Amino acid sequence: MGEVGEVGFFLGYANGTPNKRVYNIKKHTVEIVFDITPLSYDPPPSEFGPKSGYDIDKLFDSFDLPDVSEEDWEVVYTHLVNKDEVDASWRASIPTNVSSNVPVADSSIVNEVVAEQIPNAAAQTTSGDLYVDFSAYPNVNASSGNDQASSSNANAEGEIQSNLGNNLQAPAILVPRTNIHHPVDNIIGNPNAGVQTRRSISEMQCLFSAIKKEEIYNLSLHECFISQIEPKNYQMALKDNSWCEAMQEELAQFDKLKVWNLVDLPKGQHAINTKWVFKCKKDDKGVVVRNKARLVVQGFNQDEGIDYTEVYAPVARLESIRLFLAFAAHMRFKVYQLDVKSAFLYGKLHETVYVSQPPGFEAPGSDNKVYLLDKALYGLHQAPRAWYETLSRHLLEHGFSRGAIDSTLFILKKGGDFLIVQIYVDDIIFGSSNEELCCEFEAVMKSKFEMSAIGELSFFLGLQVSQEKTRTYVHQTKNVHEILKRFGLEYSLPYDTPLPTNHKLSPDKEKDPEVDPTLYRAMIGSLMYLIASQPDIMFSVCLCARFQSTPKESHLKAVKRIFRYLKWTPKLGLWYPAESSLDLLAYADADFGGCPMNRKSTSGGAQLLGNRLVSWQCKKQVVVSLSPCEAEYIAASSCCAQVLWIQQQMRDYGLNFTRTPILVDNNSAISITNNPVNHSRTKHIDVRHHFIRDCAEKGLLEVVMVDTLDNLADLFTKTLDRARFENLVRMIGMINPE
Repeated sequence: MGEVGEVGFFLGYANGTPNKRVYNIKKHTVEIVFDITPLSYDPPPSEFGPKSGYDIDKLFDSFDLPDVSEEDWEVVYTHLVNKDEVDASWRASIPTNVSSNVPVADSSIVNEVVAEQIPNAAAQTTSGDLYVDFSAYPNVNASSGNDQASSSNANAEGEIQSNLGNNLQAPAILVPRTNIHHPVDNIIGNPNAGVQTRRSISEMQCLFSAIKKEEIYNLSLHECFISQIEPKNYQMALKDNSWCEAMQEELAQFDKLKVWNLVDLPKGQHAINTKWVFKCKKDDKGVVVRNKARLVVQGFNQDEGIDYTEVYAPVARLESIRLFLAFAAHMRFKVYQLDVKSAFLYGKLHETVYVSQPPGFEAPGSDNKVYLLDKALYGLHQAPRAWYETLSRHLLEHGFSRGAIDSTLFILKKGGDFLIVQIYVDDIIFGSSNEELCCEFEAVMKSKFEMSAIGELSFFLGLQVSQEKTRTYVHQTKNVHEILKRFGLEYSLPYDTPLPTNHKLSPDKEKDPEVDPTLYRAMIGSLMYLIASQPDIMFSVCLCARFQSTPKESHLKAVKRIFRYLKWTPKLGLWYPAESSLDLLAYADADFGGCPMNRKSTSGGAQLLGNRLVSWQCKKQVVVSLSPCEAEYIAASSCCAQVLWIQQQMRDYGLNFTRTPILVDNNSAISITNNPVNHSRTKHIDVRHHFIRDCAEKGLLEVVMVDTLDNLADLFTKTLDRARFENLVRMIGMINPE
């Protein structure tokens, strides 16, 4: 073939000629040649490889097959040789005009044929039964044919469905027949679903894996009926059934609570427009669990003094939430949460307010009419206050007492047990030393309000809370991943500290190009909320927040460095151990002229209940200090105010703290506090900073010396190296569970 020495594979003859078709291995082409020389094949020596590989009998040893006699082989051979003749004679007997919908001969004809071939078979069959037991007959041909015929052609009525006519006689030799008209009732699955491809199967497997990984089995079915896209207006929402149902559910709640009445607009009055707001509600893992449609009022069109008067409504501070969790961890009781459904709709209005009809749901034939509000509506200036008055009145009527300092704290005492309730608008958390009181409180709330969520506290105000018997873990892992993804930093390289010690951030770098201030402020705002559970980044975020007016490239680089630190420790959070005491302890510290813009110092403070960090501060001082002593003294005075607030807050819990120690690492500042002497270095200090002296004289606190290496407030005044930074993070009670 071709050149001498070329090797190929013989494929066959070309069009019935003696020319050969050969695949040339070297050229990768098929060629037609006249003469080829077969290569000789020498089998490998028997000593190479397992001997069973060359022994045919040993290849089938593992199958445990019975020995076949020569007589059995003769029967099989005879059947194979005569198979074509039998098939030809059988096909010749089939008429050409065969109707596929007419059943074949009845069961009696088939039984007669079977009885002729196997005499004993008739005794084993019954009327209408096509099954014949061939186990007693060694004839391979007959048994296999009858098995297939009986299994494929029998139905519930004893008839045989086939594509053959009813006048056809059963042949003397049983031949398998295939029914091409399969009953639709016996088809598993949807016949119109189409063919499954490898890609579709792979996508389904990925979906099942994700459901299994995220443990959302109970949501997988509901996911099919939840929209994942938030519509921009009500016209888009009306095209989606899930959002239509959400809007109808909202309006049904209005009718249930008797929020409004359809009336004619009086002369001289004006109606406030309404608007639909759509939101996909997610759980703590970020999975959409509900489509929420809210009808809100455009409150910016209200006139003060006419449409509303008082608007203030108290909400819980984040420090109050952490105090609540720290106290619950020490008392070892579970904290539960509940959410009031459409809470603002329960608030009673004292003013006369008219609103327009909801867009897309106008009353037929009443287009010119408006709604007169009896209850508050979302968007009204007075709605939060009306809801708080309704809720507080309901709790006070059932024996609760309101906190002296925190108006969102309600306490119920019964015997030696107590129940504590903390309110943040319509989100409520509560816990008790007696589980029966929790059940009673749940019944009290359900008697007046409709609850949408009740269970153990796990996600509250963006904080993820994991409760255990020996400790409570507060973190924002979900929020960290979301903001990293939002700003495209989820795949960035991590850093082990928020900022380097030699950052040298300054607003006066002329050669440094400016960046988009909107992006910079959005990144700062996202980091600000993370401070609620991650005090380790507080100083770095506050430092970068000073340059929001005209951010430069160096400032944006510093902010991204903080994000990359979050990538390093996404699960870092506050740990509240149960075995620690409830002693109040505070730390205060300050740098000296650390701000390069105006040389003002930064005050830092930290307050702990035992080993539980509940409050911390980082704030630039309003005056320029003349000495480190003055800066430390001002920082201690600022920490004193926070300590007094915690003391008063804990009195509602039944705890009285006196002579709370404030640890400072400057002896001069301690001397100024304990010895009210005005000398040349302190006479200029503002009078308001001497507030700490009065508190020390009353015995409310005492300023104590602490070593600089043990001062936890040092974390909130300056950037630190990795060893010092990690040591302070561990000392304030922040732990990575991994």
